[in-house]
Amino acid sequence: MTQDTITLTTAQAIIRWLANQYIKIDGTQHRICGGGFGIFGHGNVTCLGEALNSVRQELPLYRGQNETGMGFAAAGYAKQWLRQRFMFCTASAGPGTSNLVTSAALAHANRLPLLLLCGDTFVTRLPDPVLQQMENFGDPTFGVNDAFKPVTRYWDRISHPAQILQSLPNALATMLDPADCGPAFLGLPQDVQGWTYDYPSSFFDGKLHRIRRQHADADELAEAAALLRSAKRPMIIAGGGVQYSRAVTELTDFAEAHDIPVVETIAGRANLRATHPLNIGPIGVTGSDSANAIAAKADVVLAVGTRLQDFTTGSWTAFAPDARIIGINAARHDAMKHVSVPVVGDARLSLTALGQGAGDYRAPRDWVESAQQQRGQWDDYVADNIRPGNRLNSYAQVIGVVNAHCDSRDRIVAAAGGLPAEVTANWRTLEPGTVDVEFGFSCMGYEIAGAWGARIAQYQQEPDRDTITFCGDGSYLMLNSDLYSSVLSNRKLIVLLLDNGGFAVINKLQNNTGNESFNNLLEDCPTIENPFRVDFVAHAAAMGAEAERVENPAELAEAFKRAKASDKTYVIVMDVDAYDGWTTQGHAWWEVGTPHASDDARVRQGHLDQEAGRDAQRRGV
Repeated sequence: MTQDTITLTTAQAIIRWLANQYIKIDGTQHRICGGGFGIFGHGNVTCLGEALNSVRQELPLYRGQNETGMGFAAAGYAKQWLRQRFMFCTASAGPGTSNLVTSAALAHANRLPLLLLCGDTFVTRLPDPVLQQMENFGDPTFGVNDAFKPVTRYWDRISHPAQILQSLPNALATMLDPADCGPAFLGLPQDVQGWTYDYPSSFFDGKLHRIRRQHADADELAEAAALLRSAKRPMIIAGGGVQYSRAVTELTDFAEAHDIPVVETIAGRANLRATHPLNIGPIGVTGSDSANAIAAKADVVLAVGTRLQDFTTGSWTAFAPDARIIGINAARHDAMKHVSVPVVGDARLSLTALGQGAGDYRAPRDWVESAQQQRGQWDDYVADNIRPGNRLNSYAQVIGVVNAHCDSRDRIVAAAGGLPAEVTANWRTLEPGTVDVEFGFSCMGYEIAGAWGARIAQYQQEPDRDTITFCGDGSYLMLNSDLYSSVLSNRKLIVLLLDNGGFAVINKLQNNTGNESFNNLLEDCPTIENPFRVDFVAHAAAMGAEAERVENPAELAEAFKRAKASDKTYVIVMDVDAYDGWTTQGHAWWEVGTPHASDDARVRQGHLDQEAGRDAQRRGV
């Protein structure tokens, strides 16, 4: 019997297929692909653009201002949807595509689904070299798009229309896989995009997908349960994977059933409400004294849904030398880190199974009370740290004002610079799953673009809530154009733009290692003759946002109320101190390279001070 076919261009087939892939979330069916972000050029406008125009209602295309920002927005969207839905980004061959490399790296580091549909040079090579082509004389197949191979989980160049019959399902499977989740890249040569093929009609039938929940191995669970039952001082590290598994309830139930203190990573910052009696605070380099204090004494550490990066582990100095680690993770690579007892499987299923294996085990009461006492002391510190008037204007004061006046379901976004540390340390979680501190790749410029993507997703879920982003002046100057995007698309943001005159957190690191201030703060740049502050209010207003400057936290509180009441993107600018406005407690050791020799005695001493923390570093693989 002859198979029914439909003749489509490669580009038309890709878009038609994407529009027919679905997922069910909380009983409601959605397209897995929520649309895309696009900037057109000669490498994608004539063919892919034509295909996208025909499904503009089903797959809305948001026009970005910068390709890097588009990728950040797609990452923010995927985080808000807990990796259950994704957006694509399309860019032309050449610099448009290469601008997405940083975005792909961010998505890769954070294990986020992102589909990249990027123009490529001609398969026939008849017009070579074409505009924006990178010629490699020894390998004509090697080009700009190959740069995505290290920063994507799936990579393919479509050299014939039939290839998408295999490539598209594989790309989607990668993006939906809990262990391998990350960006997928499809290079689309300009000629192949327009070539036709007789595709099987069934390829475009609507398909409902599910995200795999992998059961852990019984022997691994048994070993982990035995180790947990032996613990005298257990602790749970809750990572971002808890939320992606939708396992917040199971985590909470497990902790309560076994009376085990919980600490949070940066990515897992909103797993528990701040008021939960077993929430001992954020752990690590930018953590809390309370979490780091119990981490130093814990004999069994149950790490759930975390990749244990250095800001969590204090470069592997945060734990007792003889502490045993149980790693629950969908990804084998993460579950086995530092000779952990691995439990490779879904967090929700694994916590339930491990709880059954642990039986009626409960942590010793004196250990729990000690942890809670530590948390109480940390809460006292934070309360004073965020108090207006305790010192010059600081990040912490701003965070405290917003925390006091926001809605419990508002989305909080921060990324690079000093704000991730300050938000992690000082934010008191009002509801689970409401905080996005992008510190997997620590990308300056994510703050506004990522918040825009989060707001697009949030608007589909809870349109009456706000997305609030904390942004430093350095990050704002690096990538601010999606402020304009948020205005154009009517996706309101509230932006706290905190100006400390440059890259102040790196200046702090420079000073803390004995170096003098150099080339970070504007006033310390030898090539700047007359440093001045940008009029950020005028700049934001020029892009259509409402904007105002405030002088202190009291004025900020009133301005924030106006921002909440507005229906437009709203920017509040406030100067903060570059030197004395930092949270000074809650830090674990962090390994950074320092000069082993210098003519400057302060630098030599800085090296010795830095190396003094190395004694506690674990030597596990």
